[in-house]
Amino acid sequence: MDFAVCLFLIARGIVPAPNTLDPVLAAIPTLAGALVHRPASARDPHLNDGAPPDLALQLSFTKVSSLETACAGPLAALVPLLAGAAVTQQAMLARPFPVPDPAALPPEHCTYLVAYDGPASNLPAWHAHYIAHHSPIMARFPATRAIEIYTALDIANPLPFANATCMQRNKVVFDSPEALTAALNSPIRHEMRADYATLPPFTGAVTHYPMRTRRIV
Repeated sequence: MDFAVCLFLIARGIVPAPNTLDPVLAAIPTLAGALVHRPASARDPHLNDGAPPDLALQLSFTKVSSLETACAGPLAALVPLLAGAAVTQQAMLARPFPVPDPAALPPEHCTYLVAYDGPASNLPAWHAHYIAHHSPIMARFPATRAIEIYTALDIANPLPFANATCMQRNKVVFDSPEALTAALNSPIRHEMRADYATLPPFTGAVTHYPMRTRRIV
């Protein structure tokens, strides 16, 4: 599957204990994939964006209609479970990007979650430049297992969480936080930082968070 739609739920505050969410998510019939991201630690020589969110859920579907149906029905079971946290939600289109070494991941692995708040002065041109120039450098990080690039998607969604408006998110996947730290301290990281300066004009914050990731579905 080359493209998928997904819902990001980003929570800060009191979040459910590990495995509490598993039966709720496993019961959603149209869910194509569910990743649970929790905070990890890695050292980036260029950045420190502070504490990661306490929980990030990435829920994938093969069709927009399946995502909308889930938001109007079974995903409502998450609302009381996340009542102790401040939660934002955003639907996005996922674009996988090829990597040289896409090895199988361990059950728990590490994800570098990146978000660009935006906006860009010319958003289509910004995405085109990023995908054509920035992502190929990213793919050269040592031991990168997967890359996905996400762009915003408007859907019908009655879930009562605040709506995030990031113009783009990225996911770069490694076997472990140690592998992520090694990649961030490789010469490729300096190339990434230099290329960042060539991105078309945009405003807003950019955040980079290391997370421990577990797949449920």
